Amino acid sequence: MNVTQIHKVYFIGIGGIGMSALARYFAFINKAVAGYDKTESPLTKELASSGIDIHYTDDIYVVPQEYKNDQEHTLVVYTPAVPSSHSEYQYFLNNGFTIKKRSEVLGLITKDSFCLAVAGTHGKTTTSSILAHLLKETGVKITAFLGGISEDFNSNFLLDGTEYSVVEADEFDRSFMQLTPNVACVTSMDADHLDIYGDAQELERTFIDFTKRLKPGGKLFVRNGLPLEGLTYGIEDDSDYCIRNIKIEHGTYIFDLETPDLKLEGVEFNKPGRHNLLNGLVAFAMAMQAGSPPHRLAEALATFKGVQRRFSYQIKSEEFIFIDDYAHHPTEINAVFEAVAEMHPNKKVLAIFQPHLFSRTRDFADEFAKSLSQFENVLLLDIYPAREEPLEGVTAEWLLDKVTSSNKKLISKEQILSEIKKQDPEVLLTMGAGDIGLEVVKIKKEMSYAG
Repeated sequence: MNVTQIHKVYFIGIGGIGMSALARYFAFINKAVAGYDKTESPLTKELASSGIDIHYTDDIYVVPQEYKNDQEHTLVVYTPAVPSSHSEYQYFLNNGFTIKKRSEVLGLITKDSFCLAVAGTHGKTTTSSILAHLLKETGVKITAFLGGISEDFNSNFLLDGTEYSVVEADEFDRSFMQLTPNVACVTSMDADHLDIYGDAQELERTFIDFTKRLKPGGKLFVRNGLPLEGLTYGIEDDSDYCIRNIKIEHGTYIFDLETPDLKLEGVEFNKPGRHNLLNGLVAFAMAMQAGSPPHRLAEALATFKGVQRRFSYQIKSEEFIFIDDYAHHPTEINAVFEAVAEMHPNKKVLAIFQPHLFSRTRDFADEFAKSLSQFENVLLLDIYPAREEPLEGVTAEWLLDKVTSSNKKLISKEQILSEIKKQDPEVLLTMGAGDIGLEVVKIKKEMSYAG
């Protein structure tokens, strides 16, 4: 596919975080863009407000005619979350259109740039957002496709030049096998997406295969302890890139950063959690490979604002703290717990969690129960199905039975506000990758008023 020959791009599933970034890219380079999504969302509203034609019914007759009449110059992009029975997908598939997965298009766009790819079952979005921020702040001309809304750019897309690209190397559906990076990192390889891979060993094998897709002379960064060959990064260990002498002052980490060639003292970083320190460290290491000066990168680390729904402070006062996080895997919940315990010790914490996917809940039920049981007070919402049909016996109630917290309860979304007020926490957490994110604005508004 040659992008110059494409005049129109039609997206099936345009509202996804990765798809919407691609839609912004094509609109930015003056291609006609339109698309379908199942439901309206803040992302689709924003795309529509920029002039992109979007509809919400699977109906080929409402697809703009100019897209259906021009097979030669129309590219159709779809997400794996769309079922193969989707009527619009079937129409384009059977009528001679060029139709590609999002990951294929991302691979094509970035293959001729100096590509920096962030892989891992956790930490991709935060790490790639930090990396994009560091490169932009140090004057590198980049295009960045992010899996979340960066608070520094207020977007999931940045086009500041085309020589360098920053992408998330997504393991779902083996999407990252479409990329050919110059520099890559692997943040984690915890078992996940077992509906795709079958078992943890197959997931691990695929990560190893991904690392072999580096361009000749490429650099791989690996979190210390992972079974991969590469430059290591870690905290207070024998890593090639290492953080030492951590202090916390007014909610900010202050530490020394050691590379194979130099040591920087008094580096600052404002995102809570040791997992975020590691994300910042590997972003720093990758940015050095793009030629950014280390001392300038250290200054830029201190100004990183964050990513929406990644340990995002919604309310932060002496009396009440409200944090929202995308955590949807036991390892991520553990990281949130550790960050809260480190930054807000001895506070009464209430955790509200919405499980994401029936298959993930089934596969990691005991691990979810263990991670949630670290919180004394737990409210559980029903499982968010996303692309899945229910599985017999796999329910939020079944999961809650496994949780050992002294105060636990299954609630509906309509009960969230009344339960928060009843329990009167000092720290409130909302966690999950489903539509719990849509409740955050309501909670923030109500609790700000209550305060």
